[in-house]
Amino acid sequence: MSADTPEVSVIVAAWNAAPTIGGAVSSALRQRGVRVEVIAIDDASTDGTRAELERLAEVHKHLHIVVQTVNSGPAAARNSALALARAPYVTILDADDEMAPDRLGKLLSIARLGNWDIVADDLFKVPSHHPDAPRERLWSKTEIGCVKINFEEFIQGNLTRLHGGRGELGFLKPLIRREFLEWHNLRYDQSMRLGEDYALYAEALAAGARFCLTDPFGYHALVRPESLSGRHEAADLAGLVRVDQQLASRSDLTTSERKMLKIHEIETQKRWRWLRLIEAVKSRDIVDAVRCFIAPPSVIASLCARLGEQVLLRSAARISRVLGTASA
Repeated sequence: MSADTPEVSVIVAAWNAAPTIGGAVSSALRQRGVRVEVIAIDDASTDGTRAELERLAEVHKHLHIVVQTVNSGPAAARNSALALARAPYVTILDADDEMAPDRLGKLLSIARLGNWDIVADDLFKVPSHHPDAPRERLWSKTEIGCVKINFEEFIQGNLTRLHGGRGELGFLKPLIRREFLEWHNLRYDQSMRLGEDYALYAEALAAGARFCLTDPFGYHALVRPESLSGRHEAADLAGLVRVDQQLASRSDLTTSERKMLKIHEIETQKRWRWLRLIEAVKSRDIVDAVRCFIAPPSVIASLCARLGEQVLLRSAARISRVLGTASA
């Protein structure tokens, strides 16, 4: 490998990220002890994202910019960057997140030493990138060293009822051996705008990837209520259900792995069908509302329970208004 060949390709998909894209890209370009190339995809932004990237590219030769004229979503943008990546390892950096300057060097050392296909460090969730901002570990509150994660453990690590509050393993941004992705023809599912990371990691593990989870090396994930990962629509969750069903169709999964996939699918179905029911009621689509109940028994029970909660809440609000009017 020549001195000019990058060791890690950092992929940054950006859409209307002008306030944060500079900090994100700069943190990737400042990595120490590792040769880095940054591939930034401007996904048809309508703000100053492109101008900020071009400003940085004028002084950083290792920053490569791709401008897309049609917004296609993060999965498609990342796939465009993967096609251009030259390094043996690739990693994702969200456009509003930042990395400590020695993070990639540490991940690369572990990947090489242990011959791992995927190395993920636990990340820090932060409300801002101010040095004094509080930070919270996503996965573990204590040191874990280097833990091997298999397919079943990864799926379990994405159960919202156990790891809610954006604590699921699918939120991690690992270092991935590019050769493994090429060999197994793995790419991000471009039909997804939520959970595309989960889908890729799960497919890689099902294909035999060696996955290591270690302690935080300095990925700082900005947590904002308006972020895409914080918003769920019915169609987004339907995509996650489809991924679980496709994975379950593999002939090489064990009975235990299929069981865990089913648990994750049912959990997602409960959220998906509830949102779908709300959308159907708002649009007065009685047929689609009824279809929401064509589901496994536990999903139907969850829908009925939520409907009961809504009836009680609305009844209590109505009674409160009546009492308030009577006492006025």
